Amino acid sequence: MGLLAVPQPYDFERSLDRFTFWGVDRANVWYEGGLHRVVDGREVRITPAEGGVEVEPFDEAIAPVVRKLLGLEFDLPPFFAFAQRDPVLADAVRLLPGFRPPLAPDPFEALVSSITAQQVSLHSAYAVRSRFIDRFGVAFEHAVAFPTRERVARAEEQELTALGFSRRKAEYVLGIARADLDFDELDTLPDDEVEARLTSLRGLGEWSADWFLARHLARPHAWPAGDLGLRKAVLAFYPDVTDVRAAGVRFDPFQNLSAHYLLAALRYR
Repeated sequence: MGLLAVPQPYDFERSLDRFTFWGVDRANVWYEGGLHRVVDGREVRITPAEGGVEVEPFDEAIAPVVRKLLGLEFDLPPFFAFAQRDPVLADAVRLLPGFRPPLAPDPFEALVSSITAQQVSLHSAYAVRSRFIDRFGVAFEHAVAFPTRERVARAEEQELTALGFSRRKAEYVLGIARADLDFDELDTLPDDEVEARLTSLRGLGEWSADWFLARHLARPHAWPAGDLGLRKAVLAFYPDVTDVRAAGVRFDPFQNLSAHYLLAALRYR
């Protein structure tokens, strides 16, 4: 067991509520006050502690994954200072003390999750995603390891449609699993190049690329303007806005964190 420091204040449960808000997430499981996730072939338990979180087991292979999962790549104080210039963002920060947006540690997981969520409710997406994880992942005591690209690449289309994927989405997931693309390399590329490479794959459009930039790579300028939830949040808090994509410039250079805080504020207001 080890202590991973987290800048304070930190609201552990609210920050990680996206793993329960719309349904069960079999890869990120809440059990008896802790979050369980399989990392490096081991089930890891993360619990709140003074000054951070307790992680068990804890070593050099696990630490960076947990750091990414908890969104520790985000530098929040500069954003908080920026938010004071905007009454809406300032209210969101006051409403959500200790909120830190989590990230998807694995690029394949992030892309499959985005395909699952295309044009359906998040409740439906979580249900299909959990069946997918149970079918192709490796089960541990509480959590299930998110399926690897290699395992999914061997699957048949009908195996995915039986889980609730449409035929087209099943094709997209298999195509991504079998794609000749180094997902880890994307971390080294500028935003526009990441988007170009992702949108060259069937099933990945601007919306999916934007969320990959936002929720996997933690890019500061990511602004998923095509997302229905973000559009609702922006229009609810800024009724004068007529173009959500263009409105992103008002949040520069903190579009990503602004999007996360606006979405969370809409849920909790």
